[in-house]
Amino acid sequence: MNFFKRAWLYLTAKVGKTAILMLVFTAIMVFVLAGLTIRQAAIKATENAKKEVGASVTLSVDRDKMMRKAMSVANNDVSPVRIEETPVPLEQAEKVSKMSDVKDYSFSTSANAAASTNIKPITGNPDTSSQQGFEGGRAGEEVDTSKSTVAMNPDFHITGINDLLILPTFEDGTAKIISGRAITEKDKNTNNVVIESQLATANKLTVGSTFTLKDEDSKDREVKVVGIYKTTKVADAATQRMTSLNPANTIYAHYVLTNSFKEGATDTSQQTIDSAVYYLKDPAKMTKFVETASQKLDTDTMTLTANEQAYQQMLTPLNNVASFTTNIVILVAIAGVIILSLIVILSIRERRFEIGVLMSLGENKAKIIGQFFIELFVIMLVSVSLAGLTGNVIGNVIGNQLLTQQNTTQQEQKQNASTSQGGGGFMGDLSGPFTPSKQEAKQIERMNVKMTPKTIYLLGALALGIVLIAIFVASIGILRLEPKAILTTN
Repeated sequence: MNFFKRAWLYLTAKVGKTAILMLVFTAIMVFVLAGLTIRQAAIKATENAKKEVGASVTLSVDRDKMMRKAMSVANNDVSPVRIEETPVPLEQAEKVSKMSDVKDYSFSTSANAAASTNIKPITGNPDTSSQQGFEGGRAGEEVDTSKSTVAMNPDFHITGINDLLILPTFEDGTAKIISGRAITEKDKNTNNVVIESQLATANKLTVGSTFTLKDEDSKDREVKVVGIYKTTKVADAATQRMTSLNPANTIYAHYVLTNSFKEGATDTSQQTIDSAVYYLKDPAKMTKFVETASQKLDTDTMTLTANEQAYQQMLTPLNNVASFTTNIVILVAIAGVIILSLIVILSIRERRFEIGVLMSLGENKAKIIGQFFIELFVIMLVSVSLAGLTGNVIGNVIGNQLLTQQNTTQQEQKQNASTSQGGGGFMGDLSGPFTPSKQEAKQIERMNVKMTPKTIYLLGALALGIVLIAIFVASIGILRLEPKAILTTN
């Protein structure tokens, strides 16, 4: 009688023991499969999130290097710290915008203006708005008294861009166009502007109206309203100290027109910007993009900064779930090996007489071990099949519960960090409209845990590995047995 037939007869004869072993193996396989499917779903969701979540890189003046350079000069000359503003040349910014990894980009610059004809700024509390400008600069910095009156005490802040709707304040709904249209690249070399609704209402301006501003050289410049926007951002007590910081006094124009408002600007002046934000096609390539783009820039004065906070916020819970389920698979597999090894060892001890008889009849030890392997292999096949029937259901329940817990933990950590950091300080929130948005990325609240052929193959391989290790451990005792010793002791 061959060992295949003996294995089958034993399984059918010992139904109770077979059923118990099958239940134990099935339980092990269910947890292993749940871990594998959840991990695969988390990895898939991570890959999708990398493509969907917005990731951007900001090109701007390296103020840290400028500060160190200014301090070095000041220490050598024993003079106050004077920081020379070095704008980003448009030519270099455009080189980066043409890279294949860039999906979209936003150039931005800013200038100041004063009211002239048909326009008056929105003012806050008279007691505070009259205190325009700040006496002195930052600690240790020399006040630049060479700037014009308009530059020092402006009525309006002009933000120059190439695409208004791509700004974070418009994308997240803080501001929106309510009349006319937004500024686009087509507005290059025009005098078109977009103004806030409060400013338009107070001055009885509509789309198509014109008014005159004074640039930083106090020259009159006529502009035309092509759009009106409304913002939910309000001026707090700190920002009311300067009229131009009132959100209602922010005027949007193309960056070319904005540059012309700057002090000393001429028709032949080099086009510059304050910063550029590049939106990438694939956030996963952000590090490589920064390294490649830096080679096209003057890194002595400029720097590229990755804005990956939202990207990382979205991926953190998924990465935690994937890491946790990987640990589950490893621990359950190890536990499975230990449990099955113990069961097989106990089974062999109960079947010592059977082994002794077979060996006395001349049966090879390898075939006896093969019989035990076939018994466990058949049980493994049934257990893997049963686990496969419940894999999707259990995987979705456990996986989404883990993801919910991770999201909740992350939210609590953010709230605690926000509470500990407190408010914005004396100057309030002065972040510009082209500053990368600090809004939180939308959390992934659910994973689609689904078995694939790859998952089943991997489960089968792990199950077979568990069986082989368990049989190997248990067979050590068989190899040491001699038929005479076995039969005499029994």
